[in-house]
Amino acid sequence: MKKTLLAQTILLLLLLRGGGFQPAVLADEPSPLLLGATAQTAGDGVFLPQIFTSAQPLPAIRLCDAPAFGKNLVLTRGQLVDLLASNAPAWGTNISGADSVKISRRARTFGESDALGLLTERLQRDYIRDKGQLELQLAQPWSALVLPDEPLTLDVLELPSMGVTTGFMIRFTLRTQHETLGTWTANLRAHVWREVWVASTQLKRGDPVNVDALAQERRDILNVREPLADISASTDSLEFAEAVPPGVPLLAHMVKARTVLHRGQRADALVADGALSIKTKVEILEDGAPGEIVHARNSETHRDLTGKVLDDKTILISL
Repeated sequence: MKKTLLAQTILLLLLLRGGGFQPAVLADEPSPLLLGATAQTAGDGVFLPQIFTSAQPLPAIRLCDAPAFGKNLVLTRGQLVDLLASNAPAWGTNISGADSVKISRRARTFGESDALGLLTERLQRDYIRDKGQLELQLAQPWSALVLPDEPLTLDVLELPSMGVTTGFMIRFTLRTQHETLGTWTANLRAHVWREVWVASTQLKRGDPVNVDALAQERRDILNVREPLADISASTDSLEFAEAVPPGVPLLAHMVKARTVLHRGQRADALVADGALSIKTKVEILEDGAPGEIVHARNSETHRDLTGKVLDDKTILISL
């Protein structure tokens, strides 16, 4: 009896340890997939969690192409079994729920504010750039559209030769990452806003530029075709090149470097050639600012010369 029990124990140990018998280990089976009757997707494809639910989290495995926007795609259980076998074999064929699923694209209303937002973004980036802040208004009512609920890109197809003006027509397309949705035309009114320097009082030619005589105002500068004056730096070296009436925006040509040499003034003319330099007295024949070229006359020889203004006492003669 004892020998029999001992033999059975030894046999059991041999079977468990010695090869030939291994306890069965059951792999975790995926939970059943529950198929819904309808589903919505984006243009990048149909994914596992969009059409099935399960007790386990479902991975974002792509099963097939999405339907075109405005169209439906119907998949039966049999078709889904084939798609799972090709793209997600680990999830097997344990499907319950509806017999088929109707898949459509997610959609949203694309209204006036959406259209103006995309138009403003594109025209600011490609046409207005850093000139100012573009503001657009529709000159005609916008009919709301139903478009994919996905990021949209606007491409300009046609714009007047003058570009963005106070009133203009534009033709454009809208597209998702995967498809072009159509072509539209809009009649627009535009403004370009910017803080500009404006004369507060009557400014005279030759007056030094003084910010106390100016004000900064937000103006529509869309029709301003010339560069605006930049007086953000020190104004000590600037003066007005012409008279400027009150309320007029300051343009670049209205301001110039301050004149330091005046017609009829006597100054030094410096002739430099390497280490050699010679000075002679000249009569200045025209007003000049630092860096400008002026005509002068040698006081002794009465020969006319040209030189670059260095400061309020000197011009440099180039050989």
